[in-house]
Amino acid sequence: MGQDRSIKIAPSILSADFADFGREIQAIEAEGADWVHVDVMDGHFVPNITFGPPAVAAFRRHVKTVMDVHVMIAPVDPYIDAFAKAGADILTAHVEAGPHIHRTLQAIRAAGMKAGVALNPGTPAEAVAHLLDLTDLICVMTVNPGFGGQKFIDMTAKVRALRQMIGDRPVLIEIDGGVDPATAPRLAAAGAEVLVAGSAVFRGGSVENPGPYGANIRAIRAAAEAALG
Repeated sequence: MGQDRSIKIAPSILSADFADFGREIQAIEAEGADWVHVDVMDGHFVPNITFGPPAVAAFRRHVKTVMDVHVMIAPVDPYIDAFAKAGADILTAHVEAGPHIHRTLQAIRAAGMKAGVALNPGTPAEAVAHLLDLTDLICVMTVNPGFGGQKFIDMTAKVRALRQMIGDRPVLIEIDGGVDPATAPRLAAAGAEVLVAGSAVFRGGSVENPGPYGANIRAIRAAAEAALG
């Protein structure tokens, strides 16, 4: 991941056809997705239940790019090894998911994955100030986690603060929630590199007709890159 500051689009398969994940993953990658974003929810930390390690392992067989696994679960630590075995490239945990986020990030790296830390809309940038050297990615939530298709909450100032805090460390900033061609430019301009998009990627397309996925991905990428000048 290093210092690659190019814009990466990470479609969230929460918006895909749940009965056809293998072909959906192949379709978004063929249409230009950089990463595949997998939202793991436990119905406890967030108000929804989605995938566990066996589902993530099944997705892995189809993912040729980067499998970006975002765990909205509490606790995280007992499941780190299971997600590593399932093939997660990046495992992102929330600051509030347990009492010792520092230890959680250490454990994610020790299991051989890149370590991500997620900030809810109500969580300040300062929450990661002492974690930057243990972190490969900071996920800034621009909706409250738990559901797809929510209204975007503007976190541009937080992204700007994080970009300054990160300095020249090889830490990527990811945006999750309500990303589309209208919201992407200000986030990219503030310093975000990875844009998670669910409904904005999958809207209008299907496995049988994946062309719209590509058009949607290109539109988000073009809007973000235009803001970088």
